[in-house]
Amino acid sequence: MNILLATDGSAFSEAAATFLTHFDFTQKDTIHLFHVVSTVPYEDDFRQQVLQAIRKFSPKILNACAECIKSTKATIMKAEGQGAPEEEIVKKAAEIDADLIVMGARGVKGITSVFLGSVTRAVAALADRPLLVTKPFSETSGRPLKVLFATDGSRSADAAAAALASLPFPQASELTILTIAWSAVADIPDRYAMEINDTMKTELAKIRTAESKGAEKIIDQARAHFTGNFAAVHGLIIGGDPAVEVLKTADEMKADLIAIGSRGLKGVKGMLGSVSRRVLGRAPCTVLIGKERAI
Repeated sequence: MNILLATDGSAFSEAAATFLTHFDFTQKDTIHLFHVVSTVPYEDDFRQQVLQAIRKFSPKILNACAECIKSTKATIMKAEGQGAPEEEIVKKAAEIDADLIVMGARGVKGITSVFLGSVTRAVAALADRPLLVTKPFSETSGRPLKVLFATDGSRSADAAAAALASLPFPQASELTILTIAWSAVADIPDRYAMEINDTMKTELAKIRTAESKGAEKIIDQARAHFTGNFAAVHGLIIGGDPAVEVLKTADEMKADLIAIGSRGLKGVKGMLGSVSRRVLGRAPCTVLIGKERAI
């Protein structure tokens, strides 16, 4: 597996590095540590002095990140870039053909939502490959992980499944596959459904049955991605608002990681789908965003 770990020297980046030590990587896997020296908006000699001062810390930042991840068996490589961080990270990921980009999110105590930071948000929108955004995590190395995979059966969900299946999870880790069964039926409360005529009741029953079968098929198809990856794989079908139910389920099961696909918006470059954007911003745990590769 080829992983790009972007670091800015912050505690959040180093926490992202530490999170990767929970996986059973081997020497066949490579983790590229990458730090970007931001462009300084000066065009005189002073600009060069500032850049030299900033660049002096780059090796220290990369070495500190490497120290956090030294327990992994993966091969570690270090590289430095210069320019707009989000652009350089996306460019580097393409250059090394990364299977996964990893970044740390900036958590704020007392606030339910998590400030991702402008660079993380931009990479999440611009990258055409999976992105793992880490958040506060228990530091018990090697412990089993609880994973929630939310899928709608789309190609972006399949991309998230493929990225998730490629990660070497610790033994005894568990996966819950969640799909949301939603239709206009969900907007009719049961107590009012009694007022609907018999013909409509029959049609609504058919819709519900079709939704249930469709959801079961989505879960069965998703299971095929994870043969042998987890100690247990559970399926869960619920109704409601997708983002709300994903976050609620993750909280109830105390998930360590949520995986979800991002369809984006056709014709609009650099946009996450609304569900993945809400989950990424509000999830209390690490989030893996699956992306379809650009053609």
